[in-house]
Formats: sequence, structure tokens, C-alpha cells
Amino acid sequence: MPCDALIFDLEDAVAPAAKDAARAALRAALEQGGYGPRFRMVRVNGRGTPGFAEDCTLAGIADALVLPKVNHAADLDGIDAPLWPMLETPLGILNAASIAAHPQVQGLIVGTNDLLKDLRARATPDRLALLPSLGLAVLAARAAGKVVLDGVLNALDDPAALQAECEQGRTLGFDGKTLIHPAQIATANAVFGPSDTELAEAQALIAAHDQAMAQGQAVAVHQGRIVESLHVTEATRLLELAKTIAAAGR
Repeated sequence: MPCDALIFDLEDAVAPAAKDAARAALRAALEQGGYGPRFRMVRVNGRGTPGFAEDCTLAGIADALVLPKVNHAADLDGIDAPLWPMLETPLGILNAASIAAHPQVQGLIVGTNDLLKDLRARATPDRLALLPSLGLAVLAARAAGKVVLDGVLNALDDPAALQAECEQGRTLGFDGKTLIHPAQIATANAVFGPSDTELAEAQALIAAHDQAMAQGQAVAVHQGRIVESLHVTEATRLLELAKTIAAAGR
């Protein structure tokens, strides 16, 4: 599958009586391998729940652990693995900055389904009730220099809704989106990856800025817009992202 990462779920996707069998099966699958360059993440059961300690032993085989319902940065202490905490409670959102700054954290994942439930909010196509939380998650990730991923869309047969959520997520500043079905991958890749138009614009901005600098000017003008170093920084980031995507065969 043309995705960047795989999340193997031992939490909500597994019935309580099947936890031990699921963990054993996952261990065998991870040891067997065959996942190529895809980042392998295991969503463990929550801290304080049965099976949590046993789930964490998979850290030596997987690339990272996904921790559900993280409320405080202290919830991450003592786990010797790269961590991706899920922000899916009001308290977790309010503590997003300290959670993101934890040294074990590689990135954040917003758990929009549980968050919506805990907020007692209405689910609407524009995700209006979630916007403050989504914005706080992005702010926390950027302040800590970490990756941040948008939550899942449960509707499998609504491509328009998926397109809209991906577009909204990118507009808000998310790096990507968590998905629940392979059919959703192409849309997410298309939206979160820079388009040909964006890449051409990025190259033009850099060229205009370089020309202005060569002429001793502090700023450049491209198609009637002022181009400063901050625009060049973002343009360069997009070009580097495109190279990374191409190298991954996307």
C-alpha cells in the first residue's frame, strides 16, 4: 500500500478476551516482516489497563508505540520507545503543548472520534466543534517541532467527505491524516502532497528571491506579491517534501 506508516491496533479493535492472542499474533507478524519501508506503529492499550505492560514489550520490534487517551506528559514517562500520543480527551488537548514537548514523542495523533464524544459535540461535515482542538494540536506540534496527524474519517463510501476533511486538515497545518481503509490512501496522498502547481510556484518564488538578492535587493516581487525569506523557507520545504515523496515511490 502506498502509505507512510501502518498502525497495528491492540486497543479498540481487539475484544478484551482476545488481547493476549492478538498481541502474540502481532509479535509474530512483526518478526516475520515484509512491510518494506513503512513505519510500523503499535497502538497499545491505555496506561493502567490490563495488558499495557505486555503491549509495550513490542517496542523492541515495532518502530514506535501509539498511546491512546494521553492526558498528561507524565503519562509518557518510563516508556523506553519512540511515542505517538493520541490527543483524544479534553484534558489531553489542554495539555497538548507539554505532551508534544516530551522527549520521547515523535509526533501527535488527534483522536477525533473519542474527542467529539467527550466534548458532547455534534458531528458536522465542517467539523466546527473540533476546530479549536485541531488548532491547538497543530500549535503544540509546531512549537515542539513534531509531526501532527489528523484523525480518521469512519465513512468508507463518502469520497467527498474524505476530500473535504483532508483539505481542511492541510489548511489547518496537519502533516497528514490517519486512515482506516486502503481506499482512502490515494486521496490523502494527493491532498497532503504538494501539487504540480504548488511546486512550480515554489520554484518561481525561489528564483525571484535569488534574482533579487543577486541585485542587492532585500525583497523580491513575484506576480505582484512580495517575496521574503519566510516564503523561500516554505517553498524550499515543499520542494524537499516532493523529493521525499518521490523517493518513496509515491
